[in-house]
Amino acid sequence: MAILVDLSSHGLASWLWYGAVLEGATQTALEHGRNQMRRDNERAGWKDASLAEVEGEIAGLVIGHLVDPSFADEVAPHPVFEPILGLQKQAIGNWFIDSVGVYRHHRGRGIGRRLVDHELARAAGHAVSLITEGDNDVALGLYKSSGFEEVTRLPSIPLDDNGKKHDWVLLTRSAT
Repeated sequence: MAILVDLSSHGLASWLWYGAVLEGATQTALEHGRNQMRRDNERAGWKDASLAEVEGEIAGLVIGHLVDPSFADEVAPHPVFEPILGLQKQAIGNWFIDSVGVYRHHRGRGIGRRLVDHELARAAGHAVSLITEGDNDVALGLYKSSGFEEVTRLPSIPLDDNGKKHDWVLLTRSAT
């Protein structure tokens, strides 16, 4: 699951998890991510995840949860996450699709669409929101074809001077 979360975040998750390596709490970033996701009370952890399987192999994952009012008090763990957190706070009360990840060799088979449809069904009458990179045309196409509309966007804060610059886009689909 941690690998798929890292894939869905284009490496941003493992970058965050690497902090635990620097602190000496773990040996690898993915080990820390795995341990985080195994916690029973972790938001966007294993209890909020659904997996897609193809021929006995895990092919993808989606993580979704309700954004409850307590989320308004969340503080970004690093400035890089401030725009993402700012957008998420606009989704309080919505079902939030936190991660959609499909291994590259399984892409193009409709797995991502089925995972999104699964979360739409889980939303049970709530509006559904998600955030993606503004230059991720494949993801934007998938989400827009699933009824999501752009609400707003904020510029990203690059990880370093050579970091990728893009906008984070908040998309929402009305409750059905």
